[in-house]
Amino acid sequence: MSAQLILIAGPYRSGTDGDPQRIAANLHRLEQAALEVYRCGHVPVIGEWLALPLAAAAGSTQLGDAVSEAFLYPVAHRLIAQCQAIYRIEGASAGADNDVLLANERGLNVYYRLEDIPLA
Repeated sequence: MSAQLILIAGPYRSGTDGDPQRIAANLHRLEQAALEVYRCGHVPVIGEWLALPLAAAAGSTQLGDAVSEAFLYPVAHRLIAQCQAIYRIEGASAGADNDVLLANERGLNVYYRLEDIPLA
């Protein structure tokens, strides 16, 4: 199998009550999952890696403001259109669940366990 572009979907802000340390911990979990996907031979991507700098460039001053909200989900949706699969990590997240719905509509593979991701 050739390398796939795989979106890592999971909690980012969910369950944090806006606490920056808890948000950072969620991002760390997403990034650890991305590292494991990379080690499987694929190209991982996390929507926030693209959305947050774009939102900042557009004038966002804090996570959750109107400008950042205009980027977070739309960037993920554009990414899904470019990906071959999604890796949905554990944790409650309406945004990640929506990513899975979009992936299913596009007929993409959705992986829920690292061991289900084929090696490239």
